[in-house]
Amino acid sequence: MDVTEQPVPARAGAVGGLLTACHPGPAAAVTVLVTVLAAAAGHDGRGSLVVAAAVLAGQLSVGWCNDAVDAARDRATGRHGKPVVSGAVGEATVRGAAGVALVLAVPLSLACGPLAGGVHLAGVGAAWAYNLGLKVTVLSWLPYALGFAALPAFVTLSLPGSPWPAWWVVVAGALVGVGAHLGNVLPDIGHDLTVGVRGWPQRLGPARVRLLLPVPLVAASLLLALAGPRPGGSGPVSAAAVVTAVVTAVVGALLGRRRTRVPFAAAIVVAGIDVVLLVWRGAGIT
Repeated sequence: MDVTEQPVPARAGAVGGLLTACHPGPAAAVTVLVTVLAAAAGHDGRGSLVVAAAVLAGQLSVGWCNDAVDAARDRATGRHGKPVVSGAVGEATVRGAAGVALVLAVPLSLACGPLAGGVHLAGVGAAWAYNLGLKVTVLSWLPYALGFAALPAFVTLSLPGSPWPAWWVVVAGALVGVGAHLGNVLPDIGHDLTVGVRGWPQRLGPARVRLLLPVPLVAASLLLALAGPRPGGSGPVSAAAVVTAVVTAVVGALLGRRRTRVPFAAAIVVAGIDVVLLVWRGAGIT
């Protein structure tokens, strides 16, 4: 084979590995959901794009940071599906990408206003704190709660006049974050315990986590459906959303016994349902 052809596939492989290392599914889901919420809350096209860019940069930084920090643990447990472990991309490259994304997240967040930007960056900082140490403590749920609670606040505070979101929106975001944490960790509890990661879900164990997982997700849906002023005729919509959320969360938890990735996918679906409820409320979330 001509040696001049070697760098091209190598570069392509590195790019693919870098994209995989950013946790593209969760990053895309969070970005899309927050962008939809921004449009529903009253942002124009430009405002929604800036919010989307800031959230995407933050999510990319968190995903790359996670894979870089966990590289040694992933190698120890033989997780060859991870791009750093498989050699698809170098650990230094992933660390560098995390740093660049974090740097970009700062001006993009602050472009939405100093208060809104500060809240979003605090949420991103909480996620980095999780990656850098809190994930092995009993407080591992806290960065998820703070990070998800910060997202609706970021959306509303970046509107003209910087209105704070209603309390129930922030609490619902925190509950979704706790559910996302439980669902995200559930498939890896065995691997985590092998390398000494003893966060809150690991201490509970997989059976208890599966039982607990639907609770914060359904609680968030109930809160969004029932709290605060509701638009006329919202009863059937709220009821349908809550029933769908309950069924999704419970089925996800049950299927998680055999398919460990299903609960986290269910958490994302329920988060989407919650965004539908928020969109139905529109400007009423402030």
